[in-house]
This record gives sequence, structure tokens and C-alpha cells, in this order.
Amino acid sequence: MFTILDTVADEALATARFACDLGACKGACCTVPGGRGAPLDDAEVQLIRDAIPAALPYLPERNRAVIETRGAVEGRPGDFATRCIDRRDCVFVYYEGDVAKCAIERAYFKKETPFRKPLSCHLFPIRIDQVFDADYLRYERISECQPAVENGTRRGVPLYKFLKEAIVRAYGEEYYRELVNRIEKRTGENR
Repeated sequence: MFTILDTVADEALATARFACDLGACKGACCTVPGGRGAPLDDAEVQLIRDAIPAALPYLPERNRAVIETRGAVEGRPGDFATRCIDRRDCVFVYYEGDVAKCAIERAYFKKETPFRKPLSCHLFPIRIDQVFDADYLRYERISECQPAVENGTRRGVPLYKFLKEAIVRAYGEEYYRELVNRIEKRTGENR
């Protein structure tokens, strides 16, 4: 572990190679079995609700029915998540062929909503936990992401560079610059 400003980061953030390969993983991070969807910050709950009208046209009827009858979010303050269907697919999943994709993100790229997707999705496979009253950025390794590890290794893409946009969204440009500087000092790697 190492510190970046007021956070703690998993060593893997500096050393892991990672670059999503949707053709190989089929969007598995949106369909991981287990029953809970994307973890949500309390402030994201209303953003999700506001994005629903833009996302609905891209969703299959089954997903729309779940959202309309049970809602898109479950949990309580401090422990919210997107709802899943059959303990697997996030309620915002739609398929292009056999690849799972996010309807909120699709609406975002079509400029139909200002909210891109939950931060936990954008940062994945990094998860944010709390350690010693600080955010702890932890690399969550799951077998479904092995194609991304292989792709990142083959292409030489460090995890922190693959996730630049998401890290900046979460913590800002200054934080990302400090992260890069700290990693380069630790690994001798250049930008």
C-alpha cells in the first residue's frame, strides 16, 4: 500500500496491467452473479433516478418492468446498490449481441442525461473501501476480468492509466497527477 494525498492505494494500482476487452469478457462486470448491483454513493441515488427516463428506451421490457415495479435502487443510506435481475444482471443492462452494456451510459453518450454511470462502475475493477478514516483504493480481481488483464499485459497498459478518466472523476486532476508521480517514483515507469 502507498498513500496519495489523503487516500491509501493498493500496490496493484501501480503494478497491474489492465484494459477491458468487451469482445472477450462480454461485459461480465455488469452481470456478475451475486444479487447486488453496482455499489452507490448516497448522492448517486437521485442521479440514478433522474437518469431513468433517458435509460428506459434502451432497456428490454423485462428490465423496464422491474424498474417500474421495484425500483432501480435497493438498500439504505450508506449501503445502496443498483437492483439486479435474477441475482445477476444489473437492471440497467441491455445487450448488443452477447455483450452486456449500460443503458445509462448509452444515454449519456447520446447527451440524453448528464450522469454517465455509477462511479463504482466507472472505476471498476478498483473498489473504494474505508481504512483508518481514509479512502482505500483496492484492486478487485475477478476471474471474469482475466481477458482485460491479458489485454492490458499484451498492450502494456497500466491499470491506473486505463482508469485515468474515472480516477479524475472521483478525485480530480491534481490527485491523478500526484498518483502518476508517486507510481513513477515507485516503479521507474514513465507516462
